[in-house]
Amino acid sequence: MDFQNLRAFMAVAENNSFSRAADQLHLTQPAISKRILTLEADLNQRLFDRIGWQLSLTEAGECLLPRARQILQLIEQTRQALDDLSGQVQGNLKLVTSHHIGLHRLPRVLREYKQAYPDVKLSIRFLNSQETHQNILEGKGELGITTYEERANDSLLTQDIWHDTLHFVVARDHPLLKQKNVKLRDLTGYTAILPDVRFYTGRTVSELFQQQGLTLKLDQDLSIDNLETLKAMVSIGDSWSVLPATMLDDRSVVALNIKDVALSRRLVCIRHKDRTLSKAAQTFLKVLEAHRD
Repeated sequence: MDFQNLRAFMAVAENNSFSRAADQLHLTQPAISKRILTLEADLNQRLFDRIGWQLSLTEAGECLLPRARQILQLIEQTRQALDDLSGQVQGNLKLVTSHHIGLHRLPRVLREYKQAYPDVKLSIRFLNSQETHQNILEGKGELGITTYEERANDSLLTQDIWHDTLHFVVARDHPLLKQKNVKLRDLTGYTAILPDVRFYTGRTVSELFQQQGLTLKLDQDLSIDNLETLKAMVSIGDSWSVLPATMLDDRSVVALNIKDVALSRRLVCIRHKDRTLSKAAQTFLKVLEAHRD
């Protein structure tokens, strides 16, 4: 069984598309199709059903998918282990994080790391916290830097890195800024734009209002998980939101000082407990720890 054919199969299955798989692997679509046909011939099994524009895994494809992922992960870990024998820090390091952390927290870490270990090839995927946890669980990334989740899987090891203070924010011309003392109750008269309750910030704010017996006025048509987009939406209207302190570095939004309300979140590094870290990952953790709060 050819490993390149397995990689093509994984790419098609994960992207649910031959063309997107070809883009991901930097191949032509006919080359991807040929690899899938060769793999199907080797296994004597049809792996995909193609009905019109719809592509789906067959029963054989569903059976192969987790095993193909394990095989490819083992190959990658074996290659990394052999690279580590040289004593040099090299090879590939796959990181998973959010756009916010990538923009506001990681640049100095990455710059220092690349200067110290230029032979490591960094690959970074930007995903939300739930997707980051899932990626690390599935072995698609070696390290994840994300928001701490109390309900995280037991197979994940968590290491605290940063502490994010969260602030209630409004546009610079918001009516609430004319008040001397803003209370949590005052926010109920205005629409909130928050991440979905599946995510830490949205869930924490919703629970806070419930505890205070207050009704949260949410924009039901607008659920934004990207904090940069959320910030932009708040800056142009009478809505409010909650953002980390690292995003309050310009004049588009203003933090409200609400008495007796203090919110924060933990930003952590996660990894799979059953995965042996490569030298590239071990050295990255050391650099990351040097920048922790």
